[in-house]
Amino acid sequence: MSTYTGNRGLDINEPLLFEIGNLERTGVEIPEIEDFENALGGLERSGPIGTPGLSEPETMRHFTRLSRKNFAIDMGIFPLGSCTMKHNPRLNEKMARIPGLSDIHPLQPFSTVQGSLGVMKELADWLTGLTGMPAVALSPKAGANGELCGLMAIRAALEDTGNAREFVLIPESAHGTNPATAALCGYKVKSIPVNDKGRVDLDAFLRELDEMGETIAAIMLTNPNTCGLFESDIIKIADAVHNIGAYFYCDGANFNAIVGKIRPGDLGIDAMHINLHKTFSTPHGGGGPGSGPVVFSEALAPFVPVPYLVADGEKLSLKEALDGTDKAFGRLTAFHGQMGMYIRALSYIMSHGEDGLRQVAEDAVLNANYILEHLKDVMTPSFDGPCMHEALFDDRFLKGTGVETLDFAKAMIDEGFHPMTMYFPLVVHGAILIEPTETESKRTLDQFIAALRDLAKAAREGDVERFTKAPHLAPMKRLDETAAARNPVLRWRES
Repeated sequence: MSTYTGNRGLDINEPLLFEIGNLERTGVEIPEIEDFENALGGLERSGPIGTPGLSEPETMRHFTRLSRKNFAIDMGIFPLGSCTMKHNPRLNEKMARIPGLSDIHPLQPFSTVQGSLGVMKELADWLTGLTGMPAVALSPKAGANGELCGLMAIRAALEDTGNAREFVLIPESAHGTNPATAALCGYKVKSIPVNDKGRVDLDAFLRELDEMGETIAAIMLTNPNTCGLFESDIIKIADAVHNIGAYFYCDGANFNAIVGKIRPGDLGIDAMHINLHKTFSTPHGGGGPGSGPVVFSEALAPFVPVPYLVADGEKLSLKEALDGTDKAFGRLTAFHGQMGMYIRALSYIMSHGEDGLRQVAEDAVLNANYILEHLKDVMTPSFDGPCMHEALFDDRFLKGTGVETLDFAKAMIDEGFHPMTMYFPLVVHGAILIEPTETESKRTLDQFIAALRDLAKAAREGDVERFTKAPHLAPMKRLDETAAARNPVLRWRES
């Protein structure tokens, strides 16, 4: 059914701001400004701002209507595999808004921010305790920034011995940012294949070590990996890497699956970033600020970058500059500008305690296996056996139906679900990667499972149009995301 306005009940069609506003008017009364001498040094604007004027009701309605078109974790399950889209407790937000914590400035004297530095120290103590690693850099701003931090520390440690080496080994099951980070640090990347069980091919890995020897600087491995599986040979891998004087970097993006259960330091890991949004419930997305602290082994602890926390008795401060007394590789970022993320993460940690964090991991793995068990008869799991925090399927169940993974995902939108991660990891064809996290109830999981079972049934029964033209009910229908990404329209021009 079509309507004159384009609205569908309470789903209000909303044009662009430029289409409903007027460049010649404003929603506020601004008095004429008398002549004055500005201090902009010739940098003042020479043309109009170019934004349309709206009344206050128009403005409020516009952004409220737009907000209703966004999917959010507060609306429903967000099953993105590898991304760990978990609920953000409101207690975290309350704590982050406490006066004295929410309004500090990076350039304040240390004597005026002892409480904030104490929060950082408490968080650092928890992170080193949970990982079994003695040092941590809190300054990285996200997971990828943390990867860079860890690999720069590894390079600094190798340079300290007079040989930075040449190669970094990266399994095919690792996160895609790993090879980019290695290249940015000046290393060449050597890929290690995955075996038929979805884990690092140990024989292929050992052959590369024998052939390349001391040209290898490090291995960058994700554990649990992006197939949703625990690397069962991880200690053998760590021992082999250390035997040639190289280092073990672990991508800690999936720490949510093992937090409180396993200490990465006990597995032989030398550096690992921790995404606070994935494991400790700080906001995920929205443009930041992010936070990706990196924990280090005893061998890499001397190379932690400035600024880092130091204690003199009960007095806390930050070491801000190199002075020749340590081996820090340099300054990674200007400030610890993501203070609000530390507070949110620490609130979450202290709310749960050590036993609660252990249950987080247990429930995350339970939920993922619940989905795997209830879908494996109608969809095709990529690997045999149970999974860790996420369930990985491929597109074999869609073979011959005329429906592809993208179509299946688009049809999920009509059912009110955000699609799961598609086509990643690359080691399986047409990947469907589902991570429910620990925060979803059985009722929610049952509804999600039932919807996917119905979609799989419809695909098998030949209802192709339901998929290839999906989403039918979304405001913008099917979009060409590839064309939009390659040719983005970033500026409004009136036609």
